[in-house]
Amino acid sequence: MNKIFSILKEKKSIPLDQFINISLYDKDLGYYIKKNPFGKNGDFITSPLISNLFGEMIAVWCVSYWEHLGKPKNISLIELGPGDGSLCVDLLKTFKQFKAFYKCLKINLLEVSNRLKKIQKNKINNKKVTWIKKINDINSGPIIFIANEFFDALAIKQIYKKKGIFFEKHVCLANNDKKIKFLLKKANVKLIKRIKSLNLISHGKTIEYPVEAIKFLSAISKKINKFNGGLLTFDYGSNVKRNQDTLQSIKKHNYSDIFSTPGQSDLTSHVNFVFFKDTLEKNNLNVQKITTQSKFLKKVGILERANILSKNVTFKEKANIFYRLKRLLDYEEMGGLFKVLFAQKKSKKFTLGF
Repeated sequence: MNKIFSILKEKKSIPLDQFINISLYDKDLGYYIKKNPFGKNGDFITSPLISNLFGEMIAVWCVSYWEHLGKPKNISLIELGPGDGSLCVDLLKTFKQFKAFYKCLKINLLEVSNRLKKIQKNKINNKKVTWIKKINDINSGPIIFIANEFFDALAIKQIYKKKGIFFEKHVCLANNDKKIKFLLKKANVKLIKRIKSLNLISHGKTIEYPVEAIKFLSAISKKINKFNGGLLTFDYGSNVKRNQDTLQSIKKHNYSDIFSTPGQSDLTSHVNFVFFKDTLEKNNLNVQKITTQSKFLKKVGILERANILSKNVTFKEKANIFYRLKRLLDYEEMGGLFKVLFAQKKSKKFTLGF
């Protein structure tokens, strides 16, 4: 029997965030621990797999930021949840063209999955790259944190508001013990106080409380405040404050039932970028305005770079470059659905891409 069914039989019900954590990160069952979900043969495709121009633009942005910081002799780049390693490969390829920067650079990849770490290590053969399991393993800076589709895969709580009463979403077994379903339990006073203090309540009935993301944002902010640097994050999400249910399950590039295959499909929720901005500012960081992936990449120079690359290639190769570019930039696709946020030390004012 699936481990999650055993847990639900024993405990009767568990909060949604526990269900997500077990489904994605449990050492026996976890989706990210047991699977390689990336690419055509996986369940979803990320920006670095669509076009290496994505990684190239981030690399150019990193070099510009290092110059803005005064070209420090040591610079650390931390990629949060590096997936199959494709972004890191593209970054390194571009960084090597900036010799002064490359000389100062070290890269840490934050990865909890040994399976994904193995895949990453097969792709990345570079002495500048090491792997870490937690933010606290970082002890020097300045630090550039890069997060592409990292925060959407962290566990959330959902609180449902009905007639002024708050209920926390739990997960339990249906009557025949063969299916999983949601269960609403009256939220405890401590939880209600917490979501109110975080200013998470606005229009809409379903409040999403990103419990795990808050821990990461706090740890990242401490490192930036101590060692200087910033956090650049790309993710599905909203820059409008509203309460809605954004939890979804993805399997084989299609939406699937959240409870049909726990541990075998990806569970994600949209990032509440307004809340992220507020949280980072409360942690004493300066946050540039939230922008779209399309605007960010265009401002860094992706169209100019695509035009240069397409000059001496065949028609088919040129079409491929611009087809991939459209997927990154189109407002109906990743260009508009993905938002970008940059948080930096309070005294700094780096604005490239924003």
